[in-house]
Amino acid sequence: MSVAPADATSRQGGAGQKINRGSWSWALFEWARNPWVLLGDIYVFAPYVASVVIGDPVRGQAIIAGWHTISGMIIALSAPFIGAASDRMGRRKPLLALCIGTLALGIGLRWFALPNEAGLTLWAIGLCTVMSGIAFVYTEVLHNSLLTRAAPPSMLSRVSGMGLALGNAASVLLLLFVLITMALPGQVALPFIPEAPLFGLDPAAHEPNRAVTLLCAAWLVLFSIPLFLYTRDLTTTGERFGDAMRHGVGNVIRTIRKLRDYGNVALYLIARMLYADGKTAILLFSGVYASGVMGWGLLEMLCYGITLSIFAVFGGVLSGWLDHAVGLKRAVVIEIAATTACLVFMVSMSPTTMFFMPVTPDVPVWNSPFFATGPELAYLGFAIIIAISITAAYGSSRALMAHLAPAGMEGEVFGLYALSGSATAFLAPALVAYFTTAYHSLRAGFASIAILLLAGLILLLFVKPPPHVSRDETA
Repeated sequence: MSVAPADATSRQGGAGQKINRGSWSWALFEWARNPWVLLGDIYVFAPYVASVVIGDPVRGQAIIAGWHTISGMIIALSAPFIGAASDRMGRRKPLLALCIGTLALGIGLRWFALPNEAGLTLWAIGLCTVMSGIAFVYTEVLHNSLLTRAAPPSMLSRVSGMGLALGNAASVLLLLFVLITMALPGQVALPFIPEAPLFGLDPAAHEPNRAVTLLCAAWLVLFSIPLFLYTRDLTTTGERFGDAMRHGVGNVIRTIRKLRDYGNVALYLIARMLYADGKTAILLFSGVYASGVMGWGLLEMLCYGITLSIFAVFGGVLSGWLDHAVGLKRAVVIEIAATTACLVFMVSMSPTTMFFMPVTPDVPVWNSPFFATGPELAYLGFAIIIAISITAAYGSSRALMAHLAPAGMEGEVFGLYALSGSATAFLAPALVAYFTTAYHSLRAGFASIAILLLAGLILLLFVKPPPHVSRDETA
């Protein structure tokens, strides 16, 4: 498949090349979609479901993990076929619109998640979770496969990184909005904090927690519109979705077989499968470790999440710069190595230790209501570096995949790329659970994630990099 620039400006390479409207619109989709991950899956809604709706955090975590296991299995079995079908149909936007609608519906319906099944039943909440989890990954496959249409080769890294930066920026914006207008009102007396939650939300009915579902659903739909207006789609082949899916099964099987002829792509997908699982586990378990080991409460965790999200924005920018400065493969190697090193440093921190050396607990090093001790500040500092390096690695990895993908197989290969990010989704939690149980230590469980990062990094060293795309290269 040839890469057609969105307009004449995209044929002008070099540092002065402008990002056109189609590229901006492609990147803006991550601004639309990504906030739900932080507000829904990590900091606000999922803890509400576990602790309030289900009423038992331990049982709630197990149930939510089961929901994600189901969606992960379906994704693993279907994502490559969605990519293959999109390659056969040509156009991505109709199917992408359907997936966005499904995702928005699955998010928005959870406004009715109430304790004691007063609203949605538990199985209905689970169905919405599974449905939106699958749709989220499908939108990722289809959106990623449009990257080569949104930007020329010399701009792929910049546009990919910009999308991640915008996604994190939107997450920070909405986290702050929810914190200031919904969570803190009535809890603290500050001039800029309202006396009561906005929109008449009733904290007794847990409406501030549930409101993030409607907020994120509306945000998704609104900011997806530019993608459909300004980012170029492929030309339709006229093949119907059902026929494309049926034929796509054979295409995926042939693609997997053809990976024997594209050994470099196969090796990269395996490496990425391992280190991506490790990165995801860090995002999920760093908060658990911080809360359990450092003893942080709700206020600290909210500030922790906002701080990391702010710095993660720089990761999206860094990925584009680093890709051009040292090359795509070297950029990913640097980013994964930095993540691994910081993980080791993070597990060396506790209220009584720094770098595994004993310190006097609860001794403030500056006057602050939180993050006041040396171990807390060091943990936060290394977590900030990890937030930057993980975000940069997402951007660089996606750009590397776009450059390694054989022409005409972008959608199919990005389906395998999505599969490589979900096929071993059980592995990191299993490692963490085993080491935590075996050693009765949150530290040991969190540290075990380094095994996946190192395994992926070692395999990545054997991947042959694509030709270096310099700032002066023309499309």
